Amino acid sequence: MHLRELRSADGRMSAPDRQPQNPPASPVQSEHVFASQTSVSVSEKAATLALLADRPLPWNRLAGAIEEAGSALQLLAKVQTSTEERLFDVGDPTNSLDRFEQQVQRWAREGITLVTVLDAAYPLNLRTVHDRPPALFIRGALQDGDERSVAVVGARKASDKGLQLASRVVRDLLDARHVIVSGLAAGIDTAAHMAALDAGARTVAVIGTGLHHSFPKENAELQERLSRESAVISQFQPDQGVRKWTFPQRNAVMSGFARATVVVEASHTSGARMQARLALEHGRPVFLMKSLLTHRWAQSFAERPGAYVVTSGEEIVAHLARLYSANLALAG
Repeated sequence: MHLRELRSADGRMSAPDRQPQNPPASPVQSEHVFASQTSVSVSEKAATLALLADRPLPWNRLAGAIEEAGSALQLLAKVQTSTEERLFDVGDPTNSLDRFEQQVQRWAREGITLVTVLDAAYPLNLRTVHDRPPALFIRGALQDGDERSVAVVGARKASDKGLQLASRVVRDLLDARHVIVSGLAAGIDTAAHMAALDAGARTVAVIGTGLHHSFPKENAELQERLSRESAVISQFQPDQGVRKWTFPQRNAVMSGFARATVVVEASHTSGARMQARLALEHGRPVFLMKSLLTHRWAQSFAERPGAYVVTSGEEIVAHLARLYSANLALAG
């Protein structure tokens, strides 16, 4: 098997080759999932880590290759026996499955759950996007209701008006039984999480570092609270620190995890702008607050299919009800 011939489960190659897709009309279930933590599933998780350690494919295609093979162990065996490209020598102590199994078990003891694309617990919304990560690291617990997640994102250096607007939008979304997702960054992200917590509601964080780190440091206590009361998610191994490349990947995961993205306030360099683009590629609706239209990037995005200019959370709720009313997988 030639590694260059591996494709994702839907047969497509990489993100630039894909066209925006409509939200899935029915639940997407993997044919190969492990419902509980067994010795087999630990081995599968370890094999997924081994594939990630010296990946034969970009991360956004490796998940599909694992699903297509039906087993990370089987894919790893094929890679190891390839004479052209081999991840690592069989028996190499630095990359042995035993070492990765020990890591999985050690993380579990400290409250970090590793969920792979072959696990039943892998988020349903995220499973439907082409650039889903092969594995997620989770503190806390995911719930079925998280399928109703809406990402509320924006600038780190937000204005007072932007912070107030984010809080109002969150309250409107919560009134309609949506779960708030954001990135635990300063500014709009923090305002979104805090508005949900103040309302006694669940809010999920998708972060751009490993779970052993907090960014910014000022949000370490908030991150700990979210891990106790809801969930903090990372696609990166727990020791991964802050890097510029980790945050765009985080935005892709957040976009896929949520059924929609709301951008409250963002400049042309903001990661929220990138998330809006990714969400449109994922076929997820993007809601731009009208105040954003002072920015040329927002004016351009507003003209794209799947983007909506809104003035309130109530408008967002009405759009979501219409868009997902017939969608059994996401309407909840």
